[in-house]
Amino acid sequence: MIVCGDDALAHRLAGELHEVYGEQVTLLVPVRPDAPRTPTARTGRALALFGRVTAAVIRTTGTTAPAGAPGISVPAAPTASGADGGEPTGTLRVVESAEADDRALTDAGVERAAALALVHEDDETNIRAALTARRLNPRLRLVIRLYNRKLGQHLETLLDQAAAVAEPGLDPGRPAATTVLSDVDTAAPGLAAAAVAGTSKVVQAGGLLLHAVERLPAAGEAPDPGLCTLALLSATAGDPAGCEGSERSGDAGPRLLPDDRTVAAATGRAAVTLEAVTAAGPALATARLAASALPVASLFSRRLRWSLAGAAAAVLALALASTFTTGDHPLHAAYLTLLDIFAIGDPAVGESTSRQVLQILAGFVGLLLLPVIVAALIEGLGTFRTATTLRRPPRGLSGHVVLLGLGKVGTRVLARLRRLNIPVVCVESDPEARGIAVARQLRVPTVIGDVTEEGVLEAARIDRAHALLALTSVDITNLEAALSARAVSPDLRVVLRLFDDDFATAVFRTLRTAHPAALTRSRSVSYLAAPAFAGAMLGRQVLGAVPVERRVLLFAAVDVAAHPLLDGLTVAEAFHPGNWRVIAMDGGTRSGTGRAWRLDPDRVLKPDDRVVVAATRRGLAELLGRGGHAPLNTPRADHD
Repeated sequence: MIVCGDDALAHRLAGELHEVYGEQVTLLVPVRPDAPRTPTARTGRALALFGRVTAAVIRTTGTTAPAGAPGISVPAAPTASGADGGEPTGTLRVVESAEADDRALTDAGVERAAALALVHEDDETNIRAALTARRLNPRLRLVIRLYNRKLGQHLETLLDQAAAVAEPGLDPGRPAATTVLSDVDTAAPGLAAAAVAGTSKVVQAGGLLLHAVERLPAAGEAPDPGLCTLALLSATAGDPAGCEGSERSGDAGPRLLPDDRTVAAATGRAAVTLEAVTAAGPALATARLAASALPVASLFSRRLRWSLAGAAAAVLALALASTFTTGDHPLHAAYLTLLDIFAIGDPAVGESTSRQVLQILAGFVGLLLLPVIVAALIEGLGTFRTATTLRRPPRGLSGHVVLLGLGKVGTRVLARLRRLNIPVVCVESDPEARGIAVARQLRVPTVIGDVTEEGVLEAARIDRAHALLALTSVDITNLEAALSARAVSPDLRVVLRLFDDDFATAVFRTLRTAHPAALTRSRSVSYLAAPAFAGAMLGRQVLGAVPVERRVLLFAAVDVAAHPLLDGLTVAEAFHPGNWRVIAMDGGTRSGTGRAWRLDPDRVLKPDDRVVVAATRRGLAELLGRGGHAPLNTPRADHD
């Protein structure tokens, strides 16, 4: 396996392939052309970052890292031990190159590789390298990171066609040769859900929607398992001094996919349970970004709308009075009233007193209506002229989400929140940021300013907000924003984007100690996205992931025929606590049996079945026949 890139996702992906799946991994690190070709600068940084990523895996397995570099060895020496303390299962080497050209990919072994992941932050760099790699090895499985989703769809088709032309004998039924993923799109649902839904989680797994929820039972009672229990949260989850998902929690840490006996014994302990499995309806159309049809509410202020409504009511009242007093037809009476209001009617000389009084009143209403009409014209014209400018947060706004940072991540999360009709106020320091145009087109109130400056969060109405999503790429900025927001609103729900695991754990503990009643979550985009990229490199599609404190639970659809650990077993026998569990029957079964969501534990899994499984990282590796050496019937601790 070859991974090209030098950011958090690249190192987490390489660490996952190497430590969890036991693959031989080459990390191709870009280096400046004028930089010295010695493994001291860029390679040392790669080793340091990779060591930080894999340190948690090594610690939780109870093994020790090899001497020398932190957590790995270069270029091809065996590294940390296998998933369960056995012999080393793979190697890792780091290769430096100015760019991923023919020579660099050849040095990395692309002609012999099974899969290549291109996860540079720049789309153009990834596309250029993908075209080169497909030419060098038509059989290579490509996983490409692209932010542009439409371009990614065309690129998948192009590269697969190129592979079919270069190798006509390729099996058309093999796993997808090219997969284009976006780390931002993978992580955005989890980030948005953490801010909006809090304890509720929804994962779309193929044609199914999996609804999971956190349940906190009463003291001395076991949690309600629902359809099944996906995880037990840390026993210290309610303790301000506890560690969220840290290995320092020991046996009190979160338990993924526990058996029924463990759940029954976990009295008073919160759990994540599968609440429902429903059919996923047709995909919602993406909201139009262009504000082509502005609603009346956005054209006129509330005060002006009430004034117009009052004038209309006055006209209606005069028309009715004219009908009752003169006996005219209602339409004719309304017509005469409008003529009087706009001063284009004849004076009611010689007519009845009631008609004369009504004409005077109509003229008076006309005088009152004139400034209202002028104000409406001015306001409407001003609204159209400012339709391309950023809106300011309304004074009475409350219950909204304050979104900090409009980069790649913030832009995708903003679009997702607006599709859910969640009110949002954005804060961005760079007026030329990627998401500014999206916020302007969606007419989302935006504050331009540095969140570290006084008054910026207050301008976003943080005191009346429902949640804060701090999604900048700088951990310290996100932390400072969270602390400032909690100083204004102690009960505010806070979701932080943090990369460093140790730093995230320390932040979580501190915020929970200071504000035990408020919900605090820390999320890493690379941590949420890495399983999907790793699954694609192995020829499997990870359909979704649910964060469980500082760990993650994966969902994948698998064919029973391709997995001996499932074929011929009952649903109950196929459940391996702490590893994987069959939770639903996918609708795409080749036998046409349809969806069977509430699976009978005695149902035998047949080769033509396709099932949705929940698995830990190491459980999925064992199910795929990669990594892991412990007997499957041997209990062991969670490692994810």
